[in-house]
Amino acid sequence: MFDLTDVDLLLSTTRAVRRRLDLERPVEGGVIEECLRLALYAPNATNAQDWRWVVVTDPGLRRTIGDVYREILDPISAQLRDARARSGDVDGLRHSGSIRYLVEHLGEVPVHVIPCVRGPVEGLPLGEVTAVLGSIYPAVWSFQLALRSRGLGSVFTTAHLLRSGEVAALLGIPHEYTQTCLIPVAYTLGTDFTPAKRRPVEEVVSWNGWEPAAG
Repeated sequence: MFDLTDVDLLLSTTRAVRRRLDLERPVEGGVIEECLRLALYAPNATNAQDWRWVVVTDPGLRRTIGDVYREILDPISAQLRDARARSGDVDGLRHSGSIRYLVEHLGEVPVHVIPCVRGPVEGLPLGEVTAVLGSIYPAVWSFQLALRSRGLGSVFTTAHLLRSGEVAALLGIPHEYTQTCLIPVAYTLGTDFTPAKRRPVEEVVSWNGWEPAAG
């Protein structure tokens, strides 16, 4: 079967990578295609495969997308950083610094991947929104796992969606497709990633109902 040690390591150390993206090392198109090929095995509603993946490597396009991202997140991330600094939230401040780094350098990340899915989500009932997004997000995570297994890092971002129309016009994305996120991709500076801090499973899981059963 599978080597569970390797599988568990992959699942527990695939992190949101921002500061440790290598902005200088080129990423081969072949490795992106290889990871996307694996991602497309992910389950999706009725196996419709109504997805398109826009891979952006052109420096000018990446720079423009980075400018949009920075204009959106620059004031938001600065306010969050200042609030965490005032409250003495050390972990939060570290996270804010990571976000600020990506805000300043997104346009330099070698590859941007924008997964798109056919159909709008605005105004749809919750169940239909879940069906649309649930038909591509599993593939997004598979893509990120495949990247990690090959020494590349990535991070799931959505801020650019606040100005998705501009990015759609820039890249020629048809109006009948919804951009679902933006995944910056690069080789990582080092590979010694450790599991992220998470709450114990006992604190977030209940069995046979919301409240724990009485002893």
